[in-house]
Amino acid sequence: MMKRVTLGLEVFLRERLDLVAGKRVALLACPSSIDSLLRSSWERLHAEPAVNLVALFGPEHGLRGAAQAGSPVQSARDSLTGLPVHSLYGKTHTPSPDMLLGIDMILIDLPDGGARFYTYLATALNVLRAAKNAGVEVVLLDRPAPLGGVRVEGPVLRSAWRSFVGPFELPIRYGMTIGELAQLVNAAEIGCDLTVVPMRGWQREMTYADTGLPFVPSSPNLPTLEAMLLYPGACLVEGTNLSEARGTTKPFEYIGAPWLHAEELADLLNELGLAGLRFRPVYFLPTFSKYQGELCAGVQVAILDRDAAQPITAMLHVLQAIKARYAEDFAWREAWQAAAPPPIDLLYGNDDLRLAIDSGRPVDELIAGWEADLYAFKALRTGHLLYGDA
Repeated sequence: MMKRVTLGLEVFLRERLDLVAGKRVALLACPSSIDSLLRSSWERLHAEPAVNLVALFGPEHGLRGAAQAGSPVQSARDSLTGLPVHSLYGKTHTPSPDMLLGIDMILIDLPDGGARFYTYLATALNVLRAAKNAGVEVVLLDRPAPLGGVRVEGPVLRSAWRSFVGPFELPIRYGMTIGELAQLVNAAEIGCDLTVVPMRGWQREMTYADTGLPFVPSSPNLPTLEAMLLYPGACLVEGTNLSEARGTTKPFEYIGAPWLHAEELADLLNELGLAGLRFRPVYFLPTFSKYQGELCAGVQVAILDRDAAQPITAMLHVLQAIKARYAEDFAWREAWQAAAPPPIDLLYGNDDLRLAIDSGRPVDELIAGWEADLYAFKALRTGHLLYGDA
């Protein structure tokens, strides 16, 4: 029988309630902020007499996870606890001074998506900054790194491309828990009063499937562990006029567009021999997002070997192959705001990918160029790892 990891939430409730003694506490959480018996962290904390829980904060998708990606979430009152829920994905992405009035400590119990552009990381870092400015303590209840804590992959973000989908100079896939990440960034530039409550029993080589914990999606479009593994690469599709299959049952597993030829594309991509992956022709009809109501042809990205798969490396080759074969139809999405960089640059972390594909430069040259930056990043993260060296 698989031994179950003990979450930071559970360690806190059993052993570290001293941290909140005499404090008025707020909680940042989402639908997958659960314990090993699927009880929400706000339910557990509200029922604990030693915790004076006075407010809740919700990230993208909201505390209950009902909102789609990019949809603003309104502040409200929680029906279970009666507490105010301050949205950090509406008019603001950062707690305002008014939101922090009457709060001595913020507990963060957020899962991480395992990729730099997953917005829960940026939200957590914004909370650290606001807490620093307000003199509020932060306690982060650690959770597993869903893709494991060993492998790093992709370009390290350059500072000129910082954004809400790139809040710090990290590679796309960084192999750290959200607690380790918070420690790293806090030490580098924030300096808030931060305590991380580690998990028990988590090891760096574990993916989420190895933890013995129930899986609850942290956002509507990452419904499976397969989608989460592909996400660090497949999310780059958001920066193009290809559909990443939002509005279907296979977001980030399907890629397509009305102008693609499914069988031809599957053959083309399978000829690339991308490690651990195989491509199957598919057709799908998105119910929302790109190409809503239009029949899309494309491929399913099937994982044959989780250990061998390199989702970011693979997606660079996929995008280059599609651009080369369908040059008249393929395009990069326009900037989200005037004077902002194109979305693909914000997601990738610089403009190298867009410029390389547009000029016909082999993406293998980009991939080879990651090595020095990844080596430096691994050295940087070493001092902040809580569960042994990678």
